[in-house]
Amino acid sequence: MKRRILLGAAIAVSVSLSAGVSFADTPPLAVKDTYRVGFAQMESNNPWRIAETKSFHDTAKSCGWELIATDAAGSAAKQVADVDSMIAQGIDVLFLPPREEKPLLPAVMKAKAAGIPTFLIDRSVDSNIAQAGEHFVAFLGSDFIEQGNRAAEWLIDNFAGEKGVIVELEGTTGSSPANDRKKGFDDRILQDDRFEIVASQTGDFARDLGRQVMETLLQAHPDVNVVYAHNDEMAIGAIQALELAGRKPGVDITVVSIDGTRDALQAIIDGKMGVTVESSPFFGPLACDVMKKYAAGEKIPGWVKVEDRVFTIENAADHIDEAY
Repeated sequence: MKRRILLGAAIAVSVSLSAGVSFADTPPLAVKDTYRVGFAQMESNNPWRIAETKSFHDTAKSCGWELIATDAAGSAAKQVADVDSMIAQGIDVLFLPPREEKPLLPAVMKAKAAGIPTFLIDRSVDSNIAQAGEHFVAFLGSDFIEQGNRAAEWLIDNFAGEKGVIVELEGTTGSSPANDRKKGFDDRILQDDRFEIVASQTGDFARDLGRQVMETLLQAHPDVNVVYAHNDEMAIGAIQALELAGRKPGVDITVVSIDGTRDALQAIIDGKMGVTVESSPFFGPLACDVMKKYAAGEKIPGWVKVEDRVFTIENAADHIDEAY
């Protein structure tokens, strides 16, 4: 049996209740009016992360949370230390967006050892070591491979040139979004002989670093006519670098991206970006809903999948007011 849940601002979730995992190895959660909840944010240096943190704060009162929120400032080591501190403060439940797949495994294991159920939010950890239903309850988030695939599909359908010379701006090295968005895009785009990825380099999901990397890659590959960025912040940075170099995004170079930020939708409206695949940051209401179902003894799928939309010139103006 499946049902579709709409929660928060434009998060659509498809939950297969028959696919629930066993709770035999995950700590239980009592039904209570209030919970001490830990949210260990990885960083707050971009609109996506800021919107995600705000979503948790906005949800806290209505969900009965005493929220303990931290900011690891981009450091995996600090994020692990933040979780240690939360455990010491006696949290009932942990929501964790892991900065990287492997370095955050100790945090997941420590929370389980302390009897604290953990939900991974928007990013996961190394599935070869930690499993949903055993080490953590569930991963709440998008299909990053599908996001990359959809960006590639749009490019294939809308590219008008004879040869696509692609530069790829990757996200944080070792993170699940960067790994999977690369795989989804690369596997699909390289099935079309018109395209070649001539360079792929990390911009760490950051606007200014994306700009710097684009400047360097443009010097090495002046014939580039497609930029694929793993997130909108890097895409906006790339557009800045291209314009400074005298290029015309949307005219002589196509920019495709992922996230669905306000700046990206505006860039689409302005004709500078072709597409951005949504990756919603509004996880607070979804986290509340899934946590309460878990406490009530309902089976939760190991992956609570968020459904993402695609924003192009056809619909960007219709959704910019709801963007972050």
